[in-house]
Amino acid sequence: MAQAHIGIIGGSGLYKMEALKDVEEVQLETPFGSPSDALIVGTLDGTSVAFLARHGRNHHLTPSELPFRANIHAMKQLGVEYLISASAVGSLKEEAKPLDMVVPDQFIDRTKNRVSTFFGEGIVAHIAFADPVCNNLAGVVADAVASLKLPDVTLHRGGTYVCMEGPAFSTKAESHLYRSWGATVIGMTNLPEAKLAREAEIAYATLALVTDYDCWHPDHDSVTVEMVIANLQRNATNAQKVIQETVRRLAENPPVSEAHSALKFAILTQLDKVPAATKEKLGLLLQKYL
Repeated sequence: MAQAHIGIIGGSGLYKMEALKDVEEVQLETPFGSPSDALIVGTLDGTSVAFLARHGRNHHLTPSELPFRANIHAMKQLGVEYLISASAVGSLKEEAKPLDMVVPDQFIDRTKNRVSTFFGEGIVAHIAFADPVCNNLAGVVADAVASLKLPDVTLHRGGTYVCMEGPAFSTKAESHLYRSWGATVIGMTNLPEAKLAREAEIAYATLALVTDYDCWHPDHDSVTVEMVIANLQRNATNAQKVIQETVRRLAENPPVSEAHSALKFAILTQLDKVPAATKEKLGLLLQKYL
């Protein structure tokens, strides 16, 4: 089976990577069902990468329907160690304007209907999650953005991503609440991914692509799908350039990540007491500790 150390999850508007060469579609099954779509394995400037369209290539899955566990498990099956999430977001701050890029370092969870752990069924693990993205990987992504000097794009290093349930956009009251918390952007997908990637010992970072001002801004219309799509198309072009540069930098100098040993002190259950079926189900995650 094809292998790749770098994974890319493309959000709304980013359903494929134009620059990928030697492309192979890989259909994977996981103990948690099927991923959102086939994974596309190919090379970017000679480096193997795995790409997944988060909502499916035809955008048929709502945020609440996403098979988060299957998506991350599939990346793990392919050998992914660094995962870059490209994601459309609304801005909660005046200075983060549409077409800007934010590389957040914190998350707030406002989801209600997501399974955000691989564990349970006889095994308990509590990952450390104070820093929910890999700061070293996020630094590589941010440096890649800065180096490209993209027109109309300002880079914002750090910031807080509010992950809401959706699929409806925020009410004005919610939007003002999140602003009062000091949050920077709002989206619907990244927090379950970040938690599961940490449990899978994959370094994770978000490239947040601003499409709109949510609904709080008095001088901008409330967010509409038409507005989002127009900016998504411009964002997708920029995102592909950033991802290509990030992959080049990662291939040259893969950073150390605490995520790569996240389970070392996280598992509370004695492994010889874990039910055999659960041990088999989680074998890919547990193999180096068994």
